[in-house]
This record gives sequence, C-alpha cells and structure tokens, in this order.
Amino acid sequence: MKKIILFDLDGTLIDSTEAILESFYHTMKVHGAQSSLSDTMITSQIGHTLETMFSGVGVDNAQIGAHIATYKLYYREISRQKTLLLPEAKEAIQEAASFARLGIVTTKTGVYSRELMEHFGLMHYFEVLIGREHVENPKPHPEPIFKALGEMGNPKLSTWMIGDTRLDIEASNRAGIECVAVTSGYDKAEQLQTLTDIIKPNALEAVKYIAQRG
Repeated sequence: MKKIILFDLDGTLIDSTEAILESFYHTMKVHGAQSSLSDTMITSQIGHTLETMFSGVGVDNAQIGAHIATYKLYYREISRQKTLLLPEAKEAIQEAASFARLGIVTTKTGVYSRELMEHFGLMHYFEVLIGREHVENPKPHPEPIFKALGEMGNPKLSTWMIGDTRLDIEASNRAGIECVAVTSGYDKAEQLQTLTDIIKPNALEAVKYIAQRG
C-alpha cells in the first residue's frame, strides 16, 4: 500500500513571493493606505491566511474583507506570470508519485492554487487540493489535513506532510501525522527547530527521506 504525502505550496513547491508582494502593494495603494509597509513585513507572514496577513500589517478589521477582495482579483491576474517552481520541485513531485499518493494542503485560495499547478502541468499528480476556502480553520489547525485525508478515503497508512513553516509542523503534530520541514521557504532553520528535528533543504530531499522510512 502506498504512503500519503501532503505538500504545502508557497516555499515548499513554488515561489510566488513576487506575485504576493506586488498584490499587497497594489491593494494597499488602491485602498489609500499610508503605511511603512515593507517586503520583510509581508514575507514574514507568508503561510498565514490573508486575513491574518492584512491584520498583521495594520489593516483595520472592518476593512480586511475589502482588501482581500482587491488582492485576490489582482493576484489572479499576475500569479501565473510571476510564480516559479522552486528548484527540483517537479522532480520532488515525480519522485513522490512513484511510491505515494499525493495531496496539497495550503492556506492559499484553492482555485488559484489549482490554476497554478495546472499551469505548471503538475496538478494531475495530486488527488486532492485543500485551500483556504475549503475549511473553516486553516493551518496550524489540523482541519485542512483531516479534510484532505477524508477526500482521499481516510487511508490508514503512513501519512506525511512536507512544509516550510511552523504552521505546517504544528498542523501535522495536531493531526497525528509525520512532517518533514524544508528550508526552501519562509521560516528559517532555527525557527523550524523549535518544533522538529526533521529538516531538509528542499522538497526533493524531503521526499527521499520519506521514501527511506518504513
């Protein structure tokens, strides 16, 4: 029986930093925000929901919904042109598919995430994609993982998550599955080490590690 591997997206398989930054600055400009917004302020929150990210840069709660709507419209227009696969991400997916069933669990909007993976010609490797709109409670809550596994038939097999932030590790721990953290994304190694000692440089090395586990 095959193992299950659930992948995060941003910082794990794809680099959409440019698209995210441009969409944030566009949104803040549209809504007339006067702030000292910086690249670091934005990228430090990638992996969280848009609600959390906009709140984190000082947007009033009453205005967050409007900001998100503007962001999503703009992001969808530019995301395919300004998102890249991370090095060896394609190889990681192909290697994983040779011995495991695959899914994606992300806090990005699911419909846009699916469009991106179809654009890269990789969506057919995945049985399920769980995005922000598919759950009430995003990572680090375990609900997205449970949702993915439920759509895969609740397999009673070895299940792993590969992700680049503490949100991925915490969600995995709370869901009772294994997690391999990667340093190809937004959390630094020392941050990841607060929750796990299984850390690899990228998704391909994470997949190789999982393949060797019983």
